[in-house]
This record gives sequence, C-alpha cells and structure tokens, in this order.
Amino acid sequence: MAEMDTSSGGGHKKGPGVKKAKKLSTRVDLTPMVDLGFLLITFFVFTTTMSKPTAMNMNEPKDDPENQLKVKNSGAMTILLGKNDQVYYYMGELTNATEQFKSTNFKDVRDIILDKKKNTPMDDLMYIIKADKESTFKNAIDILDEMSINTVPPGHYAEVDISDTEAELIKQTESANGIK
Repeated sequence: MAEMDTSSGGGHKKGPGVKKAKKLSTRVDLTPMVDLGFLLITFFVFTTTMSKPTAMNMNEPKDDPENQLKVKNSGAMTILLGKNDQVYYYMGELTNATEQFKSTNFKDVRDIILDKKKNTPMDDLMYIIKADKESTFKNAIDILDEMSINTVPPGHYAEVDISDTEAELIKQTESANGIK
C-alpha cells in the first residue's frame, strides 16, 4: 500500500548546527493495480464473441440442359469481365457485335445495372455474368457485390462460362483500345 512519512521532527529551527530533517518520498505499491488489470483482460477475453464469417447467397445455374431457365432477350443483360478491371456488356442475344458490344468500367457499371433494372419487369430481368480467363477473382467478387448493392434479388443473376465468340470479342476490343 501507499506509505508516507509525515513526521516533521519538531519546529522549524534555522541556524548553524541544526540538522535538516530528512524528507521521505512516497512509495506506491502497484501490485493491486496489476492484479486488477489482469482480471479485466481475462474477463474481456472470456466474454468476447468472435466475428462470424458471412457468405453471400448465390444461385448457380443447373447443368441439366432439360431444366435450364428460359430468359427473354428483352430482359437479359450479359456482363463480361476482362483484364485490367474492364467490364463489357450487351443486352439480349449477341447478334450484331459492333452495335451491341459495349465497354465500361466498375465505376459506371452500377448505373448500367440500375438502368436495366428500372426499365425491365422483375419477372423478365436476368443478369448473366461471364468472366474471361484474363480477369481476376477480385473482379468477379466486385460484380457480385454490385448485384448485392443494387438489390438484384438472387435468381436474377447467374455466373456462366464464357463462350469462344465472347472471349474473342474481348480480345479484339482490348487490343483495339491498347489494353495490355
């Protein structure tokens, strides 16, 4: 515990031959405070709950060709992921690549997704996500996050393998735009 010497040793005498009283400093015993600190640390360690990982719900298409979901061309939007965070898209079925095939980035894709969602009845709406082999895993997660941010309900988007025609269009567009 704390100790303090308060004895003054008499009156205040000054002059030759008078010895000055020795002043003692206080001594604080920190043992109880250290004990309390360890008790608090132990309490918080035992009562803390660890964060639980969260997963995003995603409906993947079935491989069964007989039970495939039929999508109207007017409600379909295909999103293609290229390298260097490039996003390509087209509406409906790809018939005329020069007019339908468009390029954007992740900053502007949100407006395109929202515009398609706003102008299409919910029963007909379908986003088809296809990743090129040059795209990164981060891009796939980013586009799925965009679907979640734009409140596109599960079942209205799916991740599908890219076709050879679409992969070739991405390569041609990237080489024409100087993307390495």
